[in-house]
Amino acid sequence: MAANPFCPYRRAMRYILAFILCLTAALSMAAPQAYRLDAARSIVGFSYDVEGNPNQGTMPVKSAEITLDLDNLPASRVRVTLDAAGARAGFFFATQAMKDAKVLDTARFPEITFRSTTLTGDLSGATVQGDLTVRGVTRPITLDARLYRQRGTSPDDRRNLAVLLTGQISRSAFGATGYSGMVGDTIDLRIIARITR
Repeated sequence: MAANPFCPYRRAMRYILAFILCLTAALSMAAPQAYRLDAARSIVGFSYDVEGNPNQGTMPVKSAEITLDLDNLPASRVRVTLDAAGARAGFFFATQAMKDAKVLDTARFPEITFRSTTLTGDLSGATVQGDLTVRGVTRPITLDARLYRQRGTSPDDRRNLAVLLTGQISRSAFGATGYSGMVGDTIDLRIIARITR
């Protein structure tokens, strides 16, 4: 029986197709992935001093666009919009003062936005630099970031993550100078974001 002259060709094509499929899968895994913020299980918290006494507040997230490449963090991008008008400063009078025209002026600026410009580091510890806009004033800020897998998941399971962001800002840098005789200038940020791919 004569040998089929097309067998080597078919075998070579199978190898080429298998290689292309493997390469495509590897590239798709390495590409940046979109993540959705679970706002109900995330906390945007801040702390501040009133006459030397620590106080805490929270601010709802209005929207978030998160694209992460966990193997190449500089390729990642984050954009977040906070609902400044819905913020709470711990007690009623502090909340009203915070929304006042001399501080956040939420009647004119109901949102606070953050857009990342640079992410460096790795999964054990990263630095996020970006532009924060408060009261229509944009300033660069730097946040420290740590990423955590969902408890009980395997090391390569990156579908559900928790991100801890910490940092500080000066409220006067954004023109939020009201009540400076009572309220400190430094605002500490502690944000826990739970995200799902």
